[in-house]
Amino acid sequence: MAETKRDYYEVLGVSKDADEAAIKKAYRALAKKYHPDMNPGDKEAEKKFKEASEAYAVLSDAEKRRQYDQFGHAAFEGGAGGAGGFGGFDFSGADFSDIFGDIFGDLFGGSRRSGRGGNGPMKGANIRKSIRITFEEAVFGCEKELELILKDPCEDCNGTGAKPGTSPETCSKCGGRGQVVYTSQSFFGTVQNVQTCPTCGGSGKVIKDKCPKCAGTGYTSSKKRIKVTIPAGIDNGQSVRIREKGEPGVNGGPRGDLLVEVNVSHHPVFQRQDVHIFSTVPISFAVATLGGDIRIKTVDGDVIYNVKPGTKTGAKVRLKGKGVPSVRNPQVRGDHYVELVIQTPEKLSAEAKEALRRFDELTGNTLHQHDDVGDNKGDKKKKKGFMDKMKEVFED
Repeated sequence: MAETKRDYYEVLGVSKDADEAAIKKAYRALAKKYHPDMNPGDKEAEKKFKEASEAYAVLSDAEKRRQYDQFGHAAFEGGAGGAGGFGGFDFSGADFSDIFGDIFGDLFGGSRRSGRGGNGPMKGANIRKSIRITFEEAVFGCEKELELILKDPCEDCNGTGAKPGTSPETCSKCGGRGQVVYTSQSFFGTVQNVQTCPTCGGSGKVIKDKCPKCAGTGYTSSKKRIKVTIPAGIDNGQSVRIREKGEPGVNGGPRGDLLVEVNVSHHPVFQRQDVHIFSTVPISFAVATLGGDIRIKTVDGDVIYNVKPGTKTGAKVRLKGKGVPSVRNPQVRGDHYVELVIQTPEKLSAEAKEALRRFDELTGNTLHQHDDVGDNKGDKKKKKGFMDKMKEVFED
């Protein structure tokens, strides 16, 4: 019994109203996945590859797709070589060149160039450098100077790489196109794979007599100092782009860019999260209890803040607009959040201890609240209160 063919749209995994780009994208993915060169000896993969190719050959052709949508598989039974067979299908009208150029390039390391040739103007490569700045410099911005070695077109040969008085010659291997075409046989006949010419490197030119100053490279290198403007609000790991300070372009193309990554040094007091700053400030027991003014360090300088009476440790203070400026709008700044931490004194004089005992008596007598607690035998055991423990610490 003959095998029933699957619907072509189902084979490619696209809807019936899919456009040409979606059909090509779906087929390319399937062809790359099931290509025989990727699955040597796998008959099932070979079958799926042929099935997908047949579906693409029909759906990528406007007239064949119209016939298929109207009559289904019956529209091509005369050339199908029997139901379920793929070997006799007529692929003459299908264009696989660009797709297989991509696939073979992926498989064998080739690169596929645009139709205008490989010797057109190309932008130069980007250069990446890093620079270290302080926390405050990241907040308010700064200017730094970076020293690096840059290439420039050779003045003797004007960037051609050829000895003065001579000129580069047209590459004989690619005929000046910068590309060479390799052919291979597939199930559908001859497939062409376009790659960069290995002789001229895609330039389309070869140099017989090299310029002695640049050794045929067309460039000379020199040490230069580049001024880098660091914007206010930049964060650790972000980069500043300086246009056209990278490697020279090829065949008249523009220079690449200089990308400067910013590394922000750790600050002993401040921590940053997005545009907000966080810090902790110690306060005395007296200030926390009675209230009073404290001094808080910010990136803008010290500010005086009035602590309310009865403040507990861990209380948060928000200093609005004392955070980090936004990189997009330096006029907009985040906030500075301060956590207040009550400090316990490490050393007390005898007079201070006595005053603290008196204070305890007036505020709950916590030092002696467990004096009457005894064990099962009726013996009284005096449990140590907070102030007793503090006393032992200070006396030690």
